[in-house]
Amino acid sequence: MGMEHISIWPVLVLALIHFFGGRLRFLAGVPRSVWLSSAGGVSVAYVFLHLFPELSEGQEKVEEALQAVSFLEHHIYLMALVGLAFFYGLERAVITNREEVHQEGREEKTSGLFWVHIGSFAIYNALIGYLLFQREEDSLKTLILFSVAMALHFIVNDIGLQEHHQKSYSKIGRWVLVAAIVVGWAVGYVVEVSEAAVAMVMAFIGGGVVLNVLKEELPEQRKSRYWAFVLGASLYAILLLSL
Repeated sequence: MGMEHISIWPVLVLALIHFFGGRLRFLAGVPRSVWLSSAGGVSVAYVFLHLFPELSEGQEKVEEALQAVSFLEHHIYLMALVGLAFFYGLERAVITNREEVHQEGREEKTSGLFWVHIGSFAIYNALIGYLLFQREEDSLKTLILFSVAMALHFIVNDIGLQEHHQKSYSKIGRWVLVAAIVVGWAVGYVVEVSEAAVAMVMAFIGGGVVLNVLKEELPEQRKSRYWAFVLGASLYAILLLSL
């Protein structure tokens, strides 16, 4: 396979993380795995030190494309806030539903909320797959840095979704997410969007990454390893700043 299709390899790695997610259950449990906290730190470090600086460059493209709404001075960061707020609202809805199920003593079944949750992460995965295709136009270094951060982020997401939905996720959800990442990458062949639109997608993903990592780290009952989170973030930050 030629260099022009090199991004298919990280796409396959990300798909395999969901495919074999059931074998990663040793990372689940309390206290939180050192490896998961470190992976979260790496993902957040990438967003703040590599992705957001790129967004500052993309802001110019967005301003040119959205001249009609020029009163919004920071469109790109607004989209990052939208991504964070969207996944925060989604998480609250899932947690509230799960608490109601447990209080009423009902068996948790595949529900409409499950499909909303998985559908949202499917879109999230598809957007990441599309960004991987777009990264082929950048340097190999940029593609690798993005792929490593997203692979570790996918592991964190997969464990979280397994804890939320258990059997429903194993039987259905993970297959939807596997398909989504591949479909998102494949769409890159037939749909080309503007640089401004790509920047907006990157911003949304950046906000989503920050929220999806922190929501797994912050709950007191998780007994997260703060030192592992800081270590992962620090080491990846050093790597990013040295390249």
